[in-house]
Amino acid sequence: MATLTKELIELGATAETKEEAIRLVGNLLVESGAVNAEYVESMLEREQTVSTYMGNFIAIPHGTDASKKDIYETAISVATFPKGIDFSETSDENKVFVLFGIAGKGDEHLDLLSSIAIFCSEIENVQKLIEAATPEEVIELLKTANE
Repeated sequence: MATLTKELIELGATAETKEEAIRLVGNLLVESGAVNAEYVESMLEREQTVSTYMGNFIAIPHGTDASKKDIYETAISVATFPKGIDFSETSDENKVFVLFGIAGKGDEHLDLLSSIAIFCSEIENVQKLIEAATPEEVIELLKTANE
């Protein structure tokens, strides 16, 4: 399981578009050394094919299968967007306030996706993430997702 560090978390982020938001969580992964810059491009490519909006105000952008070569280690990044980002294709139904960027070696990302999905299926948990004041608070909240 990837270790979430405060360097991989950005609270109170702003972005005008979902592309900007995806670049932000992708660049956190790049800066941590988990992926190379091409991986961020594959995250954008994936989003054009299939929306990574998951409901409950979250999205989990990740790269395409072809981008596995661009991943050095399994990692997760988190950004909160207090104003929300529009992830909808047609209507304004899909506002996102929490974005998880995921990079998985092999199938390691499947466990990450699963624990995030279960944690975020409770809207109260998503609300706690949105309201988190510090990266440490986000880390503590997400630790409970893996127990």
